[in-house]
Amino acid sequence: MKIKTKAEKGIKIGALLIFIGMSLLWTGCGLQGSENETGSQIESRSGGKPDERSSEKLPEIQTDDEHMKNMETAAPMQTEPAGTETGPEIEEGINGEMNINVDSADSEISVESQFYITGISDEIFTRIQGKSYKDDCTLPREDLRYLHVLHKDIDGKVHEGEMIVNVHIAEDVLTILRTLYENDYPIEKIRLVDEYDADDERSMEDNNSSSFNYRLISGTTKISKHGMGLAVDINTFYNPYVRTVDGERVVEPAGAEGYTDREADFPYKIVKGDLCYELFIQHGFEWGGEWKTKKDYQHFEVPTAKMNEWYP
Repeated sequence: MKIKTKAEKGIKIGALLIFIGMSLLWTGCGLQGSENETGSQIESRSGGKPDERSSEKLPEIQTDDEHMKNMETAAPMQTEPAGTETGPEIEEGINGEMNINVDSADSEISVESQFYITGISDEIFTRIQGKSYKDDCTLPREDLRYLHVLHKDIDGKVHEGEMIVNVHIAEDVLTILRTLYENDYPIEKIRLVDEYDADDERSMEDNNSSSFNYRLISGTTKISKHGMGLAVDINTFYNPYVRTVDGERVVEPAGAEGYTDREADFPYKIVKGDLCYELFIQHGFEWGGEWKTKKDYQHFEVPTAKMNEWYP
């Protein structure tokens, strides 16, 4: 049996210690490498050092320059085409029940665009020829203007309206109707009398407001100022025409007798001093409700003297 010397034992022990030390060193290097790899992964996701409180991704912060570069390369914002109306939305055509929805945020431009004046185009003339513009009409077509407006009924619902008037009063009437609309003054209907085949009685029974209709003054052989487009009737059923013929009281339209009592309270009534009255008077019109021998509460007209200046 071989007996190891102390020297040999020392060499073996030293080698063992070296081996153990190298093993520990190798293990430590491996652990550090894992931590660095993990840290590198966190940095690559966050764009910076990991948050010591959380390993979640941190939000990226853009500089002003970076933000502007991104805006320049972003898709352009979509806008409405020029001239597109974003306020009043027309639900149905002008010849039907003419309703419009107006958003609470409708712009002045969009509302303003609904109030305009044009000449009598061929399309419009086709609608009135042989009706309000009769074959024997002596007023030139060029002396008439078409008005497109908005108006509100007694419930505040917005409607689209149209009216034909004489060129001399077109701007005045448009301003009056625009002001009535802005102040929620109720007008139930504003339609061309041609929708009633130019039958004035039918138009009045439907409480329609209108102007031009080449016809005679009721009960006479004289051309009405409506025949010149120089008179406007407003809320006709509730503001009837009352006169006496051969000692008998006549009320037009038929069925409006109950509204001849001007002290009674009812909708759409025109009274002296209300907004409708004041606007027409300010623009130089006379009110039939102030006539002495007859009362035409719906009727506003240009004074005869002024008409004679225009048509001597």
